[in-house]
Amino acid sequence: MPSDNYLNQIINKYAVNEAGAKLQVLAIRPAIQRWAQQYLLETIFSGSIAKGTAILLSTDADVFISLSSVTPGTLSHMYETLFNALNQAGLQPRRQNVSIGVTSGGFKIDLVPGKRQSQFGYDHSIYKNKAHSWTQTNVKTHIDYVKTSNRTKEIKLTKIWRQLNRLDFPSFYLEMAIIDCLAGRSTTDLSGNFWEALGFLAGNFLNRRYIDPSNTNNVISDDLTNAEKQLVQSAAQASRRQTNWGQIVW
Repeated sequence: MPSDNYLNQIINKYAVNEAGAKLQVLAIRPAIQRWAQQYLLETIFSGSIAKGTAILLSTDADVFISLSSVTPGTLSHMYETLFNALNQAGLQPRRQNVSIGVTSGGFKIDLVPGKRQSQFGYDHSIYKNKAHSWTQTNVKTHIDYVKTSNRTKEIKLTKIWRQLNRLDFPSFYLEMAIIDCLAGRSTTDLSGNFWEALGFLAGNFLNRRYIDPSNTNNVISDDLTNAEKQLVQSAAQASRRQTNWGQIVW
């Protein structure tokens, strides 16, 4: 079997039921509306579905909850009260870093609450639960950055590889790394590009610094410790020693 055919089959194997995920987001939206009240501006798909990089092995849908700039309370309060509201709605929420995870109808959904910084533009402040701090983000900038990269297939394969190897590798960090390492390469050589990506993760990735395109003060590559990056590097080195694609992604 030609390499590209096999890798495309793997991508299709892990395709997400996007229609089903979107229906479940609609099902939980009333709980979000009750919590946010008049301060809710919109809920948008902000992650892999919006970017075209969704896979079945990870979160099915990422939803950004945009709140008005006049929303009262701290960002920590915003995060915790959303968690409590989801819990009261019977959704068994899970605290994550900037998101709160729920499962609805068998679909895994991550909800990220953000407070708009002003009435103009789309910059938001979001709470970082692990660090007990905050950061600025613009999810529309992130979506455009990935969606227009022409690297969505390579990103999907790397996400599948990440999940099969049980690696902690935040999605936007992964997406930035793949877009970076494939700059200037063909957009049609799927197997060659994925092999190049694994080579990058096995080598130069460790010391490469990535800055959030929507916030120059946010260093995306700081989302992993050096030890966590070394685990990614070691897994990529092991994959590069394999003799066929079936030993790398399956």
